[in-house]
Amino acid sequence: MEDNANIYLSVIIPAYNEEGRLPHTLKAVLAYLRKQDYSWELAVVDDGSKDRTADIVREASVADARVKLLQYGRNRGKGYAVKYGMTHTTGEYRLFMDADNSTTIDHFEQFSGVFDLGFDVVIGSRDVSGAHIAVHQVWWKEKVGDLGNLWIQFWAVPGIQDTQAGFKVFKGAVADEVFSRLTIDRWGFDVEALAVTRHLGYKISEQPIRWVNDPNSKVSTRAYLDVLREVVQVRLNLWQGKYDR
Repeated sequence: MEDNANIYLSVIIPAYNEEGRLPHTLKAVLAYLRKQDYSWELAVVDDGSKDRTADIVREASVADARVKLLQYGRNRGKGYAVKYGMTHTTGEYRLFMDADNSTTIDHFEQFSGVFDLGFDVVIGSRDVSGAHIAVHQVWWKEKVGDLGNLWIQFWAVPGIQDTQAGFKVFKGAVADEVFSRLTIDRWGFDVEALAVTRHLGYKISEQPIRWVNDPNSKVSTRAYLDVLREVVQVRLNLWQGKYDR
């Protein structure tokens, strides 16, 4: 069993009723991690699931103690789950990814070298040069996403082309400082995390990813609208000094 004080990479997967998609993702992530020569932990955050999500993680943890199940009771939202995972793991680097495996764990290899250039956070992007969308969303979701990003850049994080891809890596100390300040529990948390990162003076690099849309995505039309509203709240929080040290 790894010494928690010396974990190199913590992988966080938020999960809500993911008994269908999670087994495949766990298998793929563990196959990759077990080949690495650094220490790691894999934490699945159960966001109040009502299916066998927790049982699947428990079974995996019996086979490998580096797999951890984190729980807190009722459903709180993806943002809360990621925040909980980021602040309850100990890795020198902390990566969160989606339970549908839309961006695969091996992207960490290209991301890790970017930290050597002086960056504190590296995020996956579907909208920068070199990105590849293997399976697209329906056209209207992509158009809404493009328009929404203009809104997000105006209010919160100018210059970042894709805030919503579910693959982001933070230095551990930065994750502790950023995620402890977040106030948004649901879909707008990505924007808030990046805005707080910049507000605290940390540097973000946006890197291309290969992304495969899952047709069973749980992001609804309402979620898109909620993000646009929450982005304005992030700007208000910045003006009011709610994220200050």
